[in-house]
Amino acid sequence: MILRRWASRIRTDDRAAYTDYVRRTGVSDYGATMGNLGFQMLLRDLGDGTTEVVTLSWWTSIEAIKAFAGEDHKRARYYPEDDKYLLEKPEGVEHSDVVIDGM
Repeated sequence: MILRRWASRIRTDDRAAYTDYVRRTGVSDYGATMGNLGFQMLLRDLGDGTTEVVTLSWWTSIEAIKAFAGEDHKRARYYPEDDKYLLEKPEGVEHSDVVIDGM
């Protein structure tokens, strides 16, 4: 199993709107991609008017990730309205092999 991790920041005031936006875009794409084992979005207020956003998704293989993210699977995948919310758009994501699964 492979964990894909992406992180950025939004304005704290945009928490609800951004969450709704991700439900309409990324959630359906994750769920529709063969080989996706699940996903989560985490929010953490940083106390300075911004909130960290982290998405975690679990995959069966690099090929499954490529079906979601494209051939350059190490690049972040963005949607048309992301510029409205994201304060930064990192180019890359992190992939880690899951070697112990406590579930």
